[in-house]
Amino acid sequence: MKLGYILFDGITWLDFIGVYDPISRLKTLGYLPDLQWDCCAFTPTVKDHLGLTLIPTHVQTSLSSYDVIIVPGGKGTRTLISDSAFMEWLSTASHVPLKISICTGSLLLGAAGFLKNKKATTHFSEYDTLKPYCAQVVQDRVVEDHGVITAGAVASSLDLGLYLCEKWAGKAAALDIQKRMDYHPA
Repeated sequence: MKLGYILFDGITWLDFIGVYDPISRLKTLGYLPDLQWDCCAFTPTVKDHLGLTLIPTHVQTSLSSYDVIIVPGGKGTRTLISDSAFMEWLSTASHVPLKISICTGSLLLGAAGFLKNKKATTHFSEYDTLKPYCAQVVQDRVVEDHGVITAGAVASSLDLGLYLCEKWAGKAAALDIQKRMDYHPA
């Protein structure tokens, strides 16, 4: 399985790291040894609103070769939904079988047309912003609807990561990873 993490200026790093950590353990613990991922961006560096910077592994490369794309959220999503060049690049993922978002990353999936006729969620303060892009806004932490999985506000990224671990490697793998993370959700 090949994942593409979509990174951008104005990202919330916990959205990315919260899902990345449990998924990366699928590989390092041997549950999915062939798992691969890239950090993809439209720009040669990406930073959050405080300046913490990361250098992506792929810049403006087509996203069409991935099995999964994962789109975190952050303040940058509000301007990117109107950035035609960025949205054109994100649209290269139109044939990717599974599209996933955390927090306001769902706004980017929506603006790209990937949430049409689907149930989705986002950060609780952006439910109204998400409404025009999907069939129904659901106030759950993780929502799956035919090839799209969306997660709610920032901390739901950990829940999403474990959800994906279970989906791809089974309940025992997810529980092992959760235990190793010492994560105890309510």
